[in-house]
Amino acid sequence: MTLPITPSFRLDGKRALITGASSGIGLGAAVALCDAGAEVVVAARRKAELDTLVQSLTDKGLKASALPLDVCDFSATQTAVESTGPFDILVNSAGLARHSSAVNTTVADYDAVTDLNVKAAYFLTQAVAKGLIAANKSGSLINISSQMAHVGGPERAVYCATKHAVEGFTKAMAIEWGPNNIRVNTICPTFVLTELSKVTFDDPKKRQWILDKIKLNRAADVEDIMGSVVFLASDAAAMITGTSLLVDGGWTAD
Repeated sequence: MTLPITPSFRLDGKRALITGASSGIGLGAAVALCDAGAEVVVAARRKAELDTLVQSLTDKGLKASALPLDVCDFSATQTAVESTGPFDILVNSAGLARHSSAVNTTVADYDAVTDLNVKAAYFLTQAVAKGLIAANKSGSLINISSQMAHVGGPERAVYCATKHAVEGFTKAMAIEWGPNNIRVNTICPTFVLTELSKVTFDDPKKRQWILDKIKLNRAADVEDIMGSVVFLASDAAAMITGTSLLVDGGWTAD
């Protein structure tokens, strides 16, 4: 009997770009991809935090470098990707939430959230794909979306709209770039315990609403997302494109 060969989760020889890498899910993704053997370029606006992360990774003998970058500066982002790429892997983790009731949404908040969560994500994904196509290379492009891309929630109309949009352009890009062997997917976490979510979890009513929705009866930790990043980036997910990996503790099972 000839047994099938288990695809590798290793990423040796791969180069990855992670945005929003100075904290939270982006930082976790950087650690996970480095541990799997990839060389990572971590990008965010906060240079000091990036330098600290790179030092911590290189102290472990891992390959990492910092790229201070505001992904909402589209010209600078395109130039940076062109000059430092091509990248085999993209993890787009830069994101923003400004919660309010729908009737109180301001134009300023709407623009800020959509500019980062949709426009910047779109053109960053485009820039990395252009580099891969020009180099005739395959790749895995991962957008960090949200369970809120599949459901609605109070005080989250704008945020939900942006994450639904990310799901839409991810599917369309996957169709277009499939012939180039470029895979495009999203990871959709539930509420993750980070510095940014602390204000939500500090509100007992909101915390209980979250725990009532998550069937595993706990919020996610950054570590709960790290394995899914490695999986989608690796050959183990070679037949997965244009879809969402829900890491939501059962929130959307209803």
